[in-house]
Amino acid sequence: MTDFFKHLIHEFELPLGNPVLIFSLILLIILLSPILLKRLNIPGIIGLIIAGVAIGPHGFNILEKNSAVDLFSTIGLLYIMFIAGLELDMNEFKTNRNKSLLFGFFTFIIPLGIGFPVCFYFLEYDFNASFLTASMFATHTLVAYPIVSKLGVSKNQAVAITVGGTILTDTAVLIILAVIMSNSQGNLNQEFWIRLGISLAIFSAIMFFIIPKIAKWFFRKLESEKHSHYIFVLAVVFFAAFLAEVAGVEPIIGAFVAGLALNKLIPHSSALMNRIEFIGNSLFIPFFLISVGMLVDVSVILSGPMALIVAATLSVVALFGKWFAALFTQLIFKYSKAQRQLIFGLSSAHAAATLAVILVGYKAEILDENILNGTIILILVTCIVASFATEKAAKKIAIESQDDTDGLIKANGVYSEHILLPIQNVSNIEKLLELAIFIKDNRSANPVSILSVVSNNNEAEINILKTRNMLEEFVKQASASETKANIITTIDHNAASGIVRISREIMANIIVLGWPQRTGFIDKLIGEKVDSILSNTDKTTFICSLEKPLVLHKRIVIAAPPLTEHENGFALWLTKMAKLAQELSIPIRIYCNEATEKAVEKLFKKAKLTASYSVVFFSEWEDFLVLSRNIHQEDLFVLVSARKGATSYLGILDNLPVKLEKHFAANSRILIYPQQYADNMTNEKYSDFSGEPLNKGIEAVQKISKGIGSILKRKTNE
Repeated sequence: MTDFFKHLIHEFELPLGNPVLIFSLILLIILLSPILLKRLNIPGIIGLIIAGVAIGPHGFNILEKNSAVDLFSTIGLLYIMFIAGLELDMNEFKTNRNKSLLFGFFTFIIPLGIGFPVCFYFLEYDFNASFLTASMFATHTLVAYPIVSKLGVSKNQAVAITVGGTILTDTAVLIILAVIMSNSQGNLNQEFWIRLGISLAIFSAIMFFIIPKIAKWFFRKLESEKHSHYIFVLAVVFFAAFLAEVAGVEPIIGAFVAGLALNKLIPHSSALMNRIEFIGNSLFIPFFLISVGMLVDVSVILSGPMALIVAATLSVVALFGKWFAALFTQLIFKYSKAQRQLIFGLSSAHAAATLAVILVGYKAEILDENILNGTIILILVTCIVASFATEKAAKKIAIESQDDTDGLIKANGVYSEHILLPIQNVSNIEKLLELAIFIKDNRSANPVSILSVVSNNNEAEINILKTRNMLEEFVKQASASETKANIITTIDHNAASGIVRISREIMANIIVLGWPQRTGFIDKLIGEKVDSILSNTDKTTFICSLEKPLVLHKRIVIAAPPLTEHENGFALWLTKMAKLAQELSIPIRIYCNEATEKAVEKLFKKAKLTASYSVVFFSEWEDFLVLSRNIHQEDLFVLVSARKGATSYLGILDNLPVKLEKHFAANSRILIYPQQYADNMTNEKYSDFSGEPLNKGIEAVQKISKGIGSILKRKTNE
């Protein structure tokens, strides 16, 4: 018994050595610190950093900074940079690359310009020490980025230019560091510059040309192996970080570039993106923040006035330099105060790159202990300030963006968008469900309803059970991307009438249908299922044939006939196509006339849609199939049609599925029938129509045909 207690006491000796106990403690901190500080309105990030200070070697010495902590810390930092690259709106980034360059210049030159004279004249350090410390002020780490991601404002233009500026300034500082170190060692010569240039060129070629092609092949060949996708992504991230290190820059640059390389292949609403963010935000990123806290030595403040003066000076200069950079950016680009605060919050935190610069300088004996300790205090101060500033600004921007009108109905303050996904062929459901998830508004409380209509016969109940079991797998697929899905199975004589009835019962406003399959004589006799649905509902309807995974498309090409903008569902379908383009990070090309172009431009401004689009004027609707010459195999072709009697109805567009199947066979295609009337007028003209007599007639014909078939079979056997 004595041995047991000795062993138990030994396990709890500080610093802890048992890896299981250490991991349990870390997980407990990750769990409790955000929960406890949330009551005090303090960002959870600060709680993790403070917890790191408390348990670190300079606090209560519960944990030592060993190789295991360093490993998880490195993974967390690479994860932050990777997610930043992955969530970057590429269309927004390309549109505003000049803004990113200018902000990168401001956030580099202003802190450097303020920091150098302060260090040289006020703190009285020599030129090398002053220049290296001043370059440290120019760096920043996206410690507060998880706040932006969580609040859903990562696509905002202010975030795009800040992330772009981060990479530019950090790359510049780290190259300066490499130059200074080579200079101090006497290796700064022509060979150094040639080696650096060639290695960076090879790194860029591998990341932007080879990796995306491998990723496309992998996602296409192993489409059903979802867990393999995540492992593949992680492998790319760490391989990219290693390649960056070999190329002569920091691994964080490689992780960010990996995010950019995979950006178009991992949509924001996909299950894979959800897994990446979930594991990162649950484990790796909090571990990094705790490790940042473990670096802080609070006793530095008590070690003498010089240490305190240096720490205070470094912190003030670092914050003011970044604030002035954000201010100049706001004034030039006319951003709001909230956007300025968001830029300042994201760019003011100093951690990884800052520490890399100072530690290298300290080990090379360019910097003294006061600068090192002052930098550790600076990390704590700037991370706390950045967290508060970012959360406050991000909340304000999120509230403002929610106030924008987007044409959706509101009921009791909750968006009532409801997507109905009727399924006839289970093999087609995965791509259709993916489309529904991508276009669904996250603010809507309604799920994506997956509907299956079972024939009303003696086996109806058994078929309902079979169908529900088959569809349960797709509910899991939706839940993996944090999208609610609901299974509806109903009995009806006719699939079309069942879809129409359910769409009214659940008050769906979007119906997503698979491409119509032309079958037997009975179908042709009573009319196609799709025609029947269109005739008896006024919902915005998407008829889809998706030949390849959505992420493999390079453009969305929309053909919009004249007067399309006068249909009641115009705003809804255009908003959905803009959301799909944003999810896939691909541009939209619209073929329409001048009046439609003005309506598109007005809606994009009013709803603040950020998708990139261009317009080509088109008037040859009598022979609209000539569009096939301008459409490539990787394009998603969208044709906007209309129901008979609608304002934009063109007789030439009748029998569209057959025409599109013939001329656009290689393309994924979507046929859109917009809502025609206002909701209070929906289906008024169909209110007296009932499909029941027709359904009973069909049932009678089917029974008679079965009876005749059995009689003929009996006579044949005789």
